[in-house]
Amino acid sequence: MAFDDWMNDTIELLKKDGTKKKGLKASVQKRKIFMEANGILVEPQDLIIRKMSTGGEETYRVIDPGFFEDIGGISAHYQMEVHKLGLPEAKSTVQSITYNITGNNARVNQNSIDNSTNVVQIDARAIQYIETLRKEIDRLGLSASEKAEANEIIDDVDSAFRSGNPKRSVVTALLKALPQSANVASIVSALASLAGVAL
Repeated sequence: MAFDDWMNDTIELLKKDGTKKKGLKASVQKRKIFMEANGILVEPQDLIIRKMSTGGEETYRVIDPGFFEDIGGISAHYQMEVHKLGLPEAKSTVQSITYNITGNNARVNQNSIDNSTNVVQIDARAIQYIETLRKEIDRLGLSASEKAEANEIIDDVDSAFRSGNPKRSVVTALLKALPQSANVASIVSALASLAGVAL
């Protein structure tokens, strides 16, 4: 009997960052779960949700992933040590996952509808300075790689200002990395003052 012939259970892997892997095949035992690795990373504190054919669910917390490389015809797999969670504990654990979201108007609506409108104000002067900076970099006669690198830096500065809350340390580091010329220096100085940075 092949290793994967034992995998009669369907599970979901729920990572601490909120990502899910659905439809995985495994063999769920009382304190162990066996699953082929298939490039999937299982870590301590991840949750395994077993979907039963009756429609029920069981939730397990991974204590030790127990990863084994392929050997003797058996592919890389996990022999996880797990702790079965009771229903109240499982619900509170699944609901306590932290989602990290960034960017303009970033939000998550979980089991709710959001009818709000967010407005992000971007200083028009910053956008104007950034466009002027791009033109000045084009005029400097840099090599293709130097120009590409400078434009990447400008893109990062642009993103920082468009976020609505540019971090001073990030803006400072980025602006200092740009090629030096009198015109670039004056534009950089103007952008820095918008971010509250003294260069």
